[in-house]
Amino acid sequence: MRYMLIMRSTSEAQTAAKDIPFDDIINAMGEYNESLIKAGVLLGGEGLTDAKEGLVVDFASTPPVVTDGPYAEAKELFSGFWILETSTKEEAAEWARRCPLGPGSTLEVRRIIEASEFDQDNEHIKREVAWRAENEQGVVAG
Repeated sequence: MRYMLIMRSTSEAQTAAKDIPFDDIINAMGEYNESLIKAGVLLGGEGLTDAKEGLVVDFASTPPVVTDGPYAEAKELFSGFWILETSTKEEAAEWARRCPLGPGSTLEVRRIIEASEFDQDNEHIKREVAWRAENEQGVVAG
């Protein structure tokens, strides 16, 4: 099963991080990522830029409205993610517990829905499965 660990950060976490040398943060995350790699559970993961560099697309109206960040109403921001492949939700939760985050940060653990869980007769599901197979072959060949 695949799980996404979604890192969320608050202003409290951002303030606390200012007191920690950036190299210490990078080193702690690097060691955490290496442990995920050595265990064979890491499929991917990235950090994200500051919210002021992002935007929000709001579908409450037609056409959707695009607003530049930062987002004044947000109390916590999505700041990075990992995608893990583990045997159980409990194993994913254990990896999340090991993440070197501090006060004001949270990790949300969510299972990624697999294409096999949908109606396999649906034409869009068939296309998705075919696209993923082609993409995987391209990655292996490339």
